[in-house]
Amino acid sequence: MIQQIETAHRTALRQLAEELLEASQLRRAIAPLRSRLASMNLQDAYDIQTLQLQEHLTEGRVLAGRKVGLTSLAMQQQLGVDQPDFGFFFEDMVHGDGAQVPAADFISPKVEPEFGFVLGRTLMGPKVTREQAAAAVEAVYPAIEIIDSRIADWDIKLVDTVADNASCGAIAVGPAPLPVTLEDLAGTECTLRIDGRPRGTGTGAAVMGDPIAPLVWLADVLGEQGVALEAGQLILPGSFTAAQPVVAGESATADFGPLGSLTIHFV
Repeated sequence: MIQQIETAHRTALRQLAEELLEASQLRRAIAPLRSRLASMNLQDAYDIQTLQLQEHLTEGRVLAGRKVGLTSLAMQQQLGVDQPDFGFFFEDMVHGDGAQVPAADFISPKVEPEFGFVLGRTLMGPKVTREQAAAAVEAVYPAIEIIDSRIADWDIKLVDTVADNASCGAIAVGPAPLPVTLEDLAGTECTLRIDGRPRGTGTGAAVMGDPIAPLVWLADVLGEQGVALEAGQLILPGSFTAAQPVVAGESATADFGPLGSLTIHFV
């Protein structure tokens, strides 16, 4: 009987993963998962995420990196959660500075300004120290995450967004590293601009108090599953500001002032 219950539960998780894959492909949102599986917990949500990752890799997509989300108080308050989460993105989801990004590729996109850490060495948890995490960062780039929800009306709690790949839609990264030291990341300021108008400003300290902290957290969580952060991967540690919605015809800029900027255009 226990085995039958476990099998039924696993089947339910797989069904939800398939629904999210279809929702992403068709750009059609579905009902919150927590309302469909009353006993759903955080491990279930990550299992659903992993099932989708495995399907994408089977199809030949190439993992480009990972994102940590909900690391700022602003984002936690905006989405009604109280802890970080993480997701993945592929090479075909990464855009460059000046990119023309089709708004129709998303359901309800929003943008977040972030750092982008390129790893120069593999980082394997658990029990990674801050010093080890910092030493693994080869360069820091300006980045924008385009978040999107396959859950209707952004009606999400933590289990919903985790299962939905931490609401990851796409990534944009600048062509050159920011001229900033790791010791100065917390004090670095960034303004999110939509069509040139400021929509939010924050410092790196908004990202768990220290932008390296999410990298430590991610390496530890994945390390407990036997998964490493590989050299060459791009890691986004979290947003400086609350996310802002965008539509076709608008441009989004992560403005790091004298350090540089990154702009993408929604068409």
